[in-house]
Amino acid sequence: MKLYKVSLTLFLLLSTSVFSQKYELGKVSIAELQEKQHPIDTSAVAAILFEIGKTYFEDATTITKVTTRIKIYKKEGYEWANTEVPYFLGENVYFSDAFTYNLVDGKIEKTKLKSNGEFDEKINKYRSRKKIAMPNIKEGSIIEYEYQSRTPGYNTPRDWYFQTNIPVNYSEYNFLIPNALVFNKQIKGYYFPKISTEGKYNDDTLTKYILKNIPAMNEEPFVNNINNYKASVSFELAMINIPGRFYKEYTTNWEAVTEKIYLNDDFGGELKKIGYFEEDINTLISGITTRDEKIAAIFSFVKSKVKWNNFTSYYCNDGVKKAYKDNIGNVAEINLMLTAMLRYAGVDANPVLLSTRSNGIAFFPNRTAFNYVISAIEIEDGLILLDATEPYSTPNILPTRDLNWFGRLIRKDGTSTEVNLTPTNLSTEINNLQVTLDDKGGINGKIRTQFNGHNALNFRQENINIDKETYLEKLEDKNDALEISDYIRDNELDLFKPLVETYSFKDTNAFEVINDKLYISPLFFLSVNENPFKQEKREYPVDFGFPFEKSYNINIEIPEGYKVETLPFQSKFITEEDIGAFKYLIEDSGNKIQLRITYSINAAIVSSEFYPTLKDFFQKMIDKQNEKIVLKKL
Repeated sequence: MKLYKVSLTLFLLLSTSVFSQKYELGKVSIAELQEKQHPIDTSAVAAILFEIGKTYFEDATTITKVTTRIKIYKKEGYEWANTEVPYFLGENVYFSDAFTYNLVDGKIEKTKLKSNGEFDEKINKYRSRKKIAMPNIKEGSIIEYEYQSRTPGYNTPRDWYFQTNIPVNYSEYNFLIPNALVFNKQIKGYYFPKISTEGKYNDDTLTKYILKNIPAMNEEPFVNNINNYKASVSFELAMINIPGRFYKEYTTNWEAVTEKIYLNDDFGGELKKIGYFEEDINTLISGITTRDEKIAAIFSFVKSKVKWNNFTSYYCNDGVKKAYKDNIGNVAEINLMLTAMLRYAGVDANPVLLSTRSNGIAFFPNRTAFNYVISAIEIEDGLILLDATEPYSTPNILPTRDLNWFGRLIRKDGTSTEVNLTPTNLSTEINNLQVTLDDKGGINGKIRTQFNGHNALNFRQENINIDKETYLEKLEDKNDALEISDYIRDNELDLFKPLVETYSFKDTNAFEVINDKLYISPLFFLSVNENPFKQEKREYPVDFGFPFEKSYNINIEIPEGYKVETLPFQSKFITEEDIGAFKYLIEDSGNKIQLRITYSINAAIVSSEFYPTLKDFFQKMIDKQNEKIVLKKL
């Protein structure tokens, strides 16, 4: 098949008129180099002065060219001198016209990227990435480069991002589509490009997308993947129609996508292999009679047997047999192996395809929408989800990278169904404190903290491999230079029990002493003083990852010779839609004060329409937690 050949000469002539004058490589000005800060965003560490992309088709090849000029304002912006472009097997990517410009003694100094600044890095047998590190970078430098990707066939182009985490002065994307091709289009984000169709050229239509002066999209707390919300445009090939010669529709559904993946030898073919583990699994489950015990035994076995090599794919790279033999493998090798073992043991297990948080959310049904696979067991009242790449995970407690909206379960018979990956059960953190006050502003006490669910998983991930001394230094620094002693950690590797840490603490400057009165914030070093939500409004959802509850049971022994003058009032409030709930109970019992403070966020993901509610909830909660107990000397 040979599609109508696009006139490259025509497109390049058209491109010259579109890209000429202001937005040409090699035309860096002294004024640009002299600029000390971005004229709109003075805090910017760097800015994209222009970025222009163009995609077209020539001789059954999809070609994309991108030209970029970037200004570095501060040392923190040096990372923008390093660029990488991922690509798939069969695709060719190369950089050209890559230079760094500096102003030296009033003259422009131009430094060319040399071969030792270019790298080609293999990710797995399907993907690699081309990387460059620009030379002679300083504050005030300007870099520019062009890269080109060439992919055999008529393919969906890469997503085009108009917005990033530094300001973009000018962004333009041009897509020259032959009349024989039809693409679906999706525009994301909160800034919309100006779209114009330049007309038809030899049965081709050029569509231009332009955005100017786009602000940086900075990370805010509790964001899934910021790229899901950046201004961008994406396409999906829907149809090829060459009258009288070739016709094919590519628009499909998730069922067709998952069926095609399942039939691939590196997916379904690997699931069928059992000979390499039969003897070990027979020994492992000998004498085990219940389904749950089999699941726990096999899940623990795979986690300890095969280490994850940090490669994400739903296809096996070297295969399950080699991963089993070498004790290391990619996501697919580990979790397809787990699924096959569970099936062998008589458990109704199936793979679940998903897109990790870093991979984003898919808008079109296609195979590249997924990049990961886990295992699921269908039971009477739902699913048990398992990811054996994470050594500290337990059934239905998946690592945060997996918690990305929806996945797709594929059964042996070819049917598939959508799987909600968002946790619904509360993960808890329970703090019990015994605190003794002195009359100089100091405290002594003991704390016992219990972590459950995703809180326990996250604690283990972050802290188990840190030596005790380093961890205690981190804990003391986190809690205002608290002095910590008698540290004990229980159930560290007993994953089916809550993780518990206990320690004694001392602080000589824990509260205020003014005249004959003591002013105490009853949460002491555990108090939160700053609202994480600072923006007036938020365009995208707040993603906590999982619903959670924190509780504090505090017993405070007051110094001899003092009595309670004032206590904060008890309080309880619940937000609309039961997004958050807060309870504050306090009681004076002679020489002791007892508190119970509990707050919960009952939804893993909160829509942006409830952002004001959430922001107000956190502020009220913080204000209440920091109200003072006042003790008066007798």
